[in-house]
Amino acid sequence: MTMLGGKVVLVTGATDGLGRALAGDLARAGATVLVHGRDPARIADTVREVSLAADGGRVRAYRADLAGLAGVRALAEEVIAAEPRLDVLVNNAGIGTSEPGGGVRQESADGHELRFAVNYLAGYALTRLLLPLLRASAPSRIVNVASLGQQAIDFGDVMLTSGYDGMRAYRQSKLAQILFTIDLAAELDQTGVTVTALHPATFMPTKLSAAAPVSTVAQGVEATMRQVTAPVAEIGSGRYFNGLREARANDQAYDAAARRRLRELSEKLTGL
Repeated sequence: MTMLGGKVVLVTGATDGLGRALAGDLARAGATVLVHGRDPARIADTVREVSLAADGGRVRAYRADLAGLAGVRALAEEVIAAEPRLDVLVNNAGIGTSEPGGGVRQESADGHELRFAVNYLAGYALTRLLLPLLRASAPSRIVNVASLGQQAIDFGDVMLTSGYDGMRAYRQSKLAQILFTIDLAAELDQTGVTVTALHPATFMPTKLSAAAPVSTVAQGVEATMRQVTAPVAEIGSGRYFNGLREARANDQAYDAAARRRLRELSEKLTGL
């Protein structure tokens, strides 16, 4: 049996860059890959490519716009209705520091700062909604694709309505993923569901795209595949990795009060 034979893996943001390359490697390793994207044409193209890598038959498509919580809920409902199990959730979908918007502050469909909404809240909500399926499929894993670029969350202005800066918005959203990872790991202790976060590759740009250097994407795939396949005893739960190595995140990630504040805010904003 291949390394991931019989395993079902959902990859969000799987139609370009790291997500697309990862989907191909997962399929080659024997996994059933659930390809998420927003654009129908790009989804279809990715499914064709990944199906060839997998010799067909182990790829399924899911379309959703994660810039709104309605889209997140719809995706979760569709996955739960169609998939009897989910072994790995890779929260990879995200947007970078300047595009879209050209550095101008933008809001999601729900009125939240766009980078916080897509890079963090969408993954938070999707994870929460899929937890029953992940628990039922245990041992299972959640992998949050974060970033080396991190900045402490300003709980006085989380949505950055004053003095907006795209780099700060991006870094804050990525740190939020890591706070969530540590918080959720404690909650899921002894359940058989583990959760880790990683910055995928050394010298990685803030947003992997189809034009990203092949070597950078390859590093990111290798590091992310390790979070999917390595023994739990090796990678643990509630940990942050810089590429292949465990690393220390921004100090705020280890502040229990900050994690509590983010958890309470996330519950309020998502209704979960």
